Amino acid sequence: MGARQSGARRKDKGPLGRGLLRGRQKFSSWDDALLPGRDPRCLLKRGLRHVSFSLVTKGMTDAPDFLWGLSEMQKLNLSHNQLRAVPPELGKLTRLVVLNLCGNRLKTLPGEVSLLQSLKVLFVHMNGLTELPAELGACRSLEVLSASHNCLSQLPTSLADLSRLRKLNLSHNRFAHIPVCVFSLKELDFLHVGSNRLENIAESIQCLAGLQIFIAEGNHIHTFPRSLCLLTSLELLNLNNNDIQMLPAELYMLCRLTRIAWNPMDKGLHISRNPLSKPLPELLEGGLEMLVSYLKDRKHT
Repeated sequence: MGARQSGARRKDKGPLGRGLLRGRQKFSSWDDALLPGRDPRCLLKRGLRHVSFSLVTKGMTDAPDFLWGLSEMQKLNLSHNQLRAVPPELGKLTRLVVLNLCGNRLKTLPGEVSLLQSLKVLFVHMNGLTELPAELGACRSLEVLSASHNCLSQLPTSLADLSRLRKLNLSHNRFAHIPVCVFSLKELDFLHVGSNRLENIAESIQCLAGLQIFIAEGNHIHTFPRSLCLLTSLELLNLNNNDIQMLPAELYMLCRLTRIAWNPMDKGLHISRNPLSKPLPELLEGGLEMLVSYLKDRKHT
C-alpha cells in the first residue's frame, strides 16, 4: 500500500503534474477564486475612491470569465499579458472608470466598449491594433486615450464626439496625416503624434486652441505652418527630427514658449535635428529671444 502511494506521488510529479503546479503558481490569484465556495469579489481591492482589480504580467492569452461578473469594478488592469482579444462581455462592466489593456496582442476592441459610459481613462498602447471601433465615440466621459505603439493609420470619425477628451497619444503608429476627427476635440491640452508618417500639419490645427503640449517629432514634416502660431496656449512644442527648413515670422505669438528646449522633458520649443536654412541653426544657440527677433526683422525687410 505504501509503495503504491509513493508511486502515485511520483506520477503526480510527471510532466502533466508539474504543468498543473506551475499553472497554479502562475495564476493563483484568480485560479483559487474559481474554486467552490470562493467568491471572486473577494479579490477586488477597495480603495478610498475606486474598486479595482489587477492581473498584470501573468502571461494570459484569455481573460478569466469571472471578471465580467464583477459589475462593481471601476478600475481594471490587464496590462502586459498575451491577450489576443477582449470579449463582448467587457460591456457588462458599466462602472469602469479606468481600463488598462496596454502591452498585449490586441488587434481591435469589441464594439461593446460603447457601453462603458463612465470610462475616463483608456490605455491600449503597445498592442497590434489596426483600428479602433467606431463605437468608442459613444464613451462621452473619456478624458485620456493612449493608443501609441500600434498599427493605426486612421481613426473613426465618431471619435469627434469625445468632447471631454483632454489627452490623446497616437505616437508610433502609421498615420500619414492627423485624423480629421482630432480637430473637433476642443478640450485637448495634450496631443502626441510623434513617430508617424506625417508630411504636414493641417491648417485645422488652429482649432485646438487649448493645446498646451504638441509633440510631432520624428516625422517627415516639411513646413512649420503659421496656423500653429495661433495656438497661444502652447508651453511645449516638439518638432524635432523632421524636414523643416524655415520658421514663420509669427513665432513670437507663441508667448508661452519661453526658450529653446534641448531636453525632451523640458517645456519650450524643440526644433533640433531639422535641416534649417542658415543662419537659423546658429541663432538657436543664442536662444529663443534672438531667434524671434531675427524672424521679425526678416519679415520687415
